[in-house]
Amino acid sequence: MTESVIAHIARWCASDHDFSPTARERARHAIADTVACILAGIDDPSTLAVRRAFAAAIGTDGGVAVAGGGTASPACAALVNGTAAHALDYDDNFRPAISHASAVLVPALLAVAEAERVGGRALIDAYLVGLEAQAAVGRGVQPVHYTLGWHSTSTVGCIGTAAAVAWLQGQDEAGIARAISTSVSMAAGVKGQFGTAIKPVHAGLAARNAVEAAELAKAGMVGRLDILEGPQGFAELFATDDAPGWRDVTGRIGRPHVIESDGVLPKRHPCCGSTHLVLDALLDHKRMHGFEAREVRQVETLVGIANARNLAYPDPRDAMQARFSMQYCVARALVQDRLTLADFTDEAVAATDIRRLLPLIGMTAYSAGQERAALPGRLPHRISVHLDDGRVLEALRHDAKGAITDPFSEEDRRAKFQDCAAPRLGAARAEALYVLLSSLDGQDDVAFVADALAAVQAKAG
Repeated sequence: MTESVIAHIARWCASDHDFSPTARERARHAIADTVACILAGIDDPSTLAVRRAFAAAIGTDGGVAVAGGGTASPACAALVNGTAAHALDYDDNFRPAISHASAVLVPALLAVAEAERVGGRALIDAYLVGLEAQAAVGRGVQPVHYTLGWHSTSTVGCIGTAAAVAWLQGQDEAGIARAISTSVSMAAGVKGQFGTAIKPVHAGLAARNAVEAAELAKAGMVGRLDILEGPQGFAELFATDDAPGWRDVTGRIGRPHVIESDGVLPKRHPCCGSTHLVLDALLDHKRMHGFEAREVRQVETLVGIANARNLAYPDPRDAMQARFSMQYCVARALVQDRLTLADFTDEAVAATDIRRLLPLIGMTAYSAGQERAALPGRLPHRISVHLDDGRVLEALRHDAKGAITDPFSEEDRRAKFQDCAAPRLGAARAEALYVLLSSLDGQDDVAFVADALAAVQAKAG
């Protein structure tokens, strides 16, 4: 490949797009899901800490809406709103980049769309541009990059979103390329922070950095266009020789659009996605066999190496750790039919009936050799439930609920939106917002989203 990867990505981003109705519909769903997650995350400690840290930059005049009240520059708003979007780990997953794609894309693009006074159709176009850019970057380094311990939401997510922001600003191919190159120097975030308040801030920082990279590009900032694949570049420093690289980037990008081939996965459960295949398999078993938690003698789970490393808290002590605990999430699924935001509070984590189940739940990981043998595919996650009557119920699952193979229904989407937004806005206003987001293509501007974000006042202090 004689031309740089960034040049190929930028050329596709800047080309004329006629996205299919399916692509546009799935983008609308993802944007609505992320707006709901932003509203739900407004009072999370991570979001409140960011608001306090940047209080001097948040005012009441000018700027764009900040979740929890006030206005700020697009970059600052993207920081706060991106943190809120990812705060409760209820935001979607995106396999090609192994990222929470929308938690970076949507806050950054909403802020710029409000500032630039562009409409819903352009916002959807920008989202689809950015999602494909994230996929193109991610495919060159994944899954190695993620398994090494990099939080792809804040690395790959930043880079792909910078392309989308530059596109939404009306920058040409060269400007988009400069934005991508600049963002590579702003991509950071380590998975060792999972289970702490800084983890959601990764999404906020990535959204802010994407906006600022595009602004720098607009001002003429120039970097190397081979910085993804070149010496001392992204792949060399952030992956290993086992990474696939970008040999087929020209033939794959946008053919078909990644939201049609892979989709984005809205979350059924408000916790780390590494638990979701197991939780879905367990809940399926409960529906089929009708057993109760008191009948369970032992639960064994088998997941990928990176998934096991993500789930570092077998005996969680607070709500954030519980989101990254296979033991806690499985225990909750044993005693109830679904997990909700109410299950991830410090009080819920301390519940005696849940804590007594934790020692019964084990987790192991596939070997590195097993994972290499499965490439470019993925190994399923497995669960074995041992019951007191001697039965052993086993299941495996390749895809979580929300994937293209097992999609959310309209009822699923609406119920999740209400779970997130109704406690903030009230059920009637949440429903009205959902209806507007469902017809986003026809909205002349995104002021109605800004109004909703501004309507919720964050906790003081």
